[in-house]
Amino acid sequence: MTIRASIAAALAALALAMPATAQDVAGRFDYYVLSLSWSPSWCDAQGRAEGSEQCAPQRRLGFTVHGLWPQYENGWPQDCRTDARDPSRRETRNMADIMGTPGLVWYQWKKHGRCSGLSSQDYFALTRKAAADVHLPQVLTRLSRDVTLPANVLEDAFIEANPDMTRDGITVTCRDRALQEVRICLTRDLAPRDCAPDVARDCRGSMLMPAPE
Repeated sequence: MTIRASIAAALAALALAMPATAQDVAGRFDYYVLSLSWSPSWCDAQGRAEGSEQCAPQRRLGFTVHGLWPQYENGWPQDCRTDARDPSRRETRNMADIMGTPGLVWYQWKKHGRCSGLSSQDYFALTRKAAADVHLPQVLTRLSRDVTLPANVLEDAFIEANPDMTRDGITVTCRDRALQEVRICLTRDLAPRDCAPDVARDCRGSMLMPAPE
């Protein structure tokens, strides 16, 4: 046997000995995370420099839907194979009113939506329902100036507006000491539930919440 053949045989044997990587399966998951992004923070950090339509002054967006993410009790599926038809450009454009841009809509479908086991039409409808079921605190929707506050104050505001939520079912993330996202854990039927430990990652200390421009 030549040296090249010996190396090939050894690599083949090693491949057989290694366990196959499990493929995430569409429809197999435990619960959802509805991620609400604070658009002014994202625009300040990168969106405005990229010329994103999400940051156009006339839109004055506050919370936008980053995504509705299928989750395991530990970890999450992504990039699942599915027989569901991908959404058309028109369908992704139609979701931009709550998600900011068609590009984000497409990316979220590709990475997370396919793992829901739903058609793109049903997944987008479920995302809209999940977002509509969450009452945004009025004091935040009328924000006219930058404020600095700790994560637990933001959680309390959401719980006051949504009494069926609990602190264990909400997590607030930040980046560079600015509010990034409010993530709300939901059952597959969109009822509030506690987040699994790997999802809970509250921002520590106070964070900046810039006002929409």
